[in-house]
Amino acid sequence: MVNGRGVRPGVALLVALVVGGGSWLLWQLITSERSLVPRPSWLAAVLLAAMAAFVVGFAWPVRSYLAGRSTRPFDPLRAARVVVLAQAATLTGAAAVGWYAGQLAVVAGDLSLVANESRLWRLAILVAAALILTVAGLVAQHWCQVEPPADDD
Repeated sequence: MVNGRGVRPGVALLVALVVGGGSWLLWQLITSERSLVPRPSWLAAVLLAAMAAFVVGFAWPVRSYLAGRSTRPFDPLRAARVVVLAQAATLTGAAAVGWYAGQLAVVAGDLSLVANESRLWRLAILVAAALILTVAGLVAQHWCQVEPPADDD
């Protein structure tokens, strides 16, 4: 229920690219001394997907109210909080996409190491989970958008 554009997809893409570039550079420096990118946890993917579900779950009642399908009174402050949550999810997801994509690029660049093969798939799943969070934030933000009143003048 916000009369604004919120976090635009272009901003999310910019965040992902900047964080991804920084992540790639950092992991290139770390692995140049024959170290490996740490093995990513499955828990991180589960948490990213759970956050996406929570964001969509919190935005659904706002969407229902704005579409006229809900007859219960709705607190505008709650809707504003959902918008802020959706914007935070969009930016967090975009940053996580960049972070894990940078690691994925480093790992994909050295598949001669057997240890990197399992890391490759885990990182790819983490990038996908972070992308899901980003999209969930963008969708939730869109659901809470109110069109400005028409000016009759």
